[in-house]
Amino acid sequence: MTEPARPGRSTFTIEGRSAPGLFVVGWILSLMGGGAVLVGFLSGGTAFGGLVFVGGMVVLDLGLVAGAGSQAIERRASGVEPYLGPSPFLVILVAMITVYLLAVVIGLPLSAAGVSVARPVAELVLVALSAAGYAGITRLLVVGTEALSWAEIGLAGPGRRAVAELAWGAALAGPVVLVTAVVSAAMVSAFGVTPPSPLPPTGTAWGLALNLLGGAVLAPIGEEILFRGVATTAWVRGMGERGGIVRAALLFALLHVLFVGGETFNQAAGGAIVGFVGRLPVALVLGWAYIRRGSLWAPIGLHAAFNAVLLVLAELAVAPAG
Repeated sequence: MTEPARPGRSTFTIEGRSAPGLFVVGWILSLMGGGAVLVGFLSGGTAFGGLVFVGGMVVLDLGLVAGAGSQAIERRASGVEPYLGPSPFLVILVAMITVYLLAVVIGLPLSAAGVSVARPVAELVLVALSAAGYAGITRLLVVGTEALSWAEIGLAGPGRRAVAELAWGAALAGPVVLVTAVVSAAMVSAFGVTPPSPLPPTGTAWGLALNLLGGAVLAPIGEEILFRGVATTAWVRGMGERGGIVRAALLFALLHVLFVGGETFNQAAGGAIVGFVGRLPVALVLGWAYIRRGSLWAPIGLHAAFNAVLLVLAELAVAPAG
């Protein structure tokens, strides 16, 4: 008797699935959570609406996790796909929602207690939560489903090779900063908008130290695990090196300007476009370095040095003369 064809991952049916229960739970929770998020968002900032929004995000996160698990099971059951894990889009979305919920869990009690946290400290905490969330979701949805091992992601244990790869990547930072400066200057001139820095200068030595810890140590590790270790690996296996590097770079640049705002729509749109195009050179080189070296430490080194240079330059720009 011929076995019926397996349904595609995007086909809305439970027939022929290896984990129909997980598939259904993922869809139900995602729809319920998404609906609650929409209701909360449209509530006009009321306390009840905020509660509905956060509750919806929790349910949506659980639904997406179930959906990611369902995708991994179906891919493994098919036995023919080059990458056997959940979609990188789905993994990144779960990671972002999880980080948001972690920030709410920490931030709401502090706000309710009237505790004020200095901006550089708050930003460092958020970056630390992001790095931990990205690594944790990768462990849960990618390594945990045996789609990729940490070694396949490129995180071999620390040692001489890791140090050498970090240095190799860091050596690329100078040329990439120069290219980025040229591209960004051209975009700023064309649109007349300078996008804000994710970690603005503080004018103090301790503020710079905190920004360097967050932006040049923690952020590169978390983001490279997610965007190069998971997304680039998955897409390179499915569409080749050029396609995988470009797709991951575009997504990396897009998500970094997702919440760019402005006093007017034109200002916000211009800032987003300038920020997006300005991040493309480093995003592309990060992907190339990852594939070229076969190690995640190389793009981590580049990312860390690149961010460090920009943070120091931004701090020097606001330092008092003399």
